[in-house]
Amino acid sequence: MARQRKAMVIGGSLGGLFAANLLHRAGWDVEVYERVAEELEGRGAGIVTHQELMDALATAGVTVDDTIGVAVKERVTLASDGSVAGRRDMPQVLTAWSRLYHVLKVAFPRERYHNGFQLESLAQDEQGVTACFKDGRRERADLLVAADGIRSTVRQMLLPQARPEYAGYVAWRGLVEESALSERTLRELFPYFAFGLPPQEQMIAYPVAGKDNAFEPGRRRFNFVWYRPAAQATTLRDMVTDPSGKVWLDGIPPPLIRPEVLDDARRAARQVLAPQFAEVVQKTENLFFQPIFDLESSRLAFGRVALLGDAAFVARPHCGMGVTKAASDALALTQALGAGADVAAALQRYSDERTPVGAAIVQHARHLGAYMQAQLRDEGERQMAERYRTPEAVMRETAVARAFV
Repeated sequence: MARQRKAMVIGGSLGGLFAANLLHRAGWDVEVYERVAEELEGRGAGIVTHQELMDALATAGVTVDDTIGVAVKERVTLASDGSVAGRRDMPQVLTAWSRLYHVLKVAFPRERYHNGFQLESLAQDEQGVTACFKDGRRERADLLVAADGIRSTVRQMLLPQARPEYAGYVAWRGLVEESALSERTLRELFPYFAFGLPPQEQMIAYPVAGKDNAFEPGRRRFNFVWYRPAAQATTLRDMVTDPSGKVWLDGIPPPLIRPEVLDDARRAARQVLAPQFAEVVQKTENLFFQPIFDLESSRLAFGRVALLGDAAFVARPHCGMGVTKAASDALALTQALGAGADVAAALQRYSDERTPVGAAIVQHARHLGAYMQAQLRDEGERQMAERYRTPEAVMRETAVARAFV
């Protein structure tokens, strides 16, 4: 009998779980190693789904039914006074990071998922790849999949020139309990995929499941992402400085955001957003922000090591393609490795297929995000900023499935 091939997946978030489940179902002996010691359950916020993502979930062994997310039928854009500035019919299913993490984690053998393993080094030869972890543990496999996110340890080892580049703006984020919202906001905002377009800013908001993945009316949550420009050397630097004076340019942990920064955001919400959106921001208990970055890798294959998901490419969230791209990466990788294919040759085929797709998604997301940048660097960015300044263009293009080749 042929020896069962072994794979290590570094990173146990959504991209890693997609790769692990798909490889496991394809007959590989798979182990997942997550750096964070505690469970990741409950992290993250809203996710826009596409059919491509649903197909990947089904292939990974997840039952895709009405409990996977909250369905909306229409998009609306609210003017600053709260009136409707535009509408667009667009049925879509909106889910949450915690929901997808839960269903993917349940689908994978529990004993093969390991928390608290921080990769320190790796080495490979013609027969396999060896991973060395900080606690001294060494593991050997035929394949290593790097799904360890935007600050990927593996990518920094193999492709150090590929670094995240700050986009010039931040995303304020939060989740609000449906039961906390006023009657007006529940009626005029909650049922929709909603947009707000203050000058050089953008608000996106939509309903998702509530605590413990509750979908019943009254127990759901409202998720929002509010983009605001922040010059790196001044505004951003102040925002990511914690109470002790430490600067977190890669992104400050939410508990360390200074109270005055949170107060400024809530004050700005009242001044620039529609009153329904402002209410959502005011009632968010765990308000936080993330700097927005672009990341591109020139290649995804390094012998027996493959980059996947955010370890390979990070597109600004306007595309709504981050999780879908990671799922499609995992599908393409598994297909390339099918039928006992040579690992190195299969990974090269995977890289040839997915590298141009990742680059195209990053470029499209840059176009969508030019409107929010603190400064526009060239004429192309200025043209894209004008193109996506209208409610019609934003509702038509944001988080919409399209072919990237």
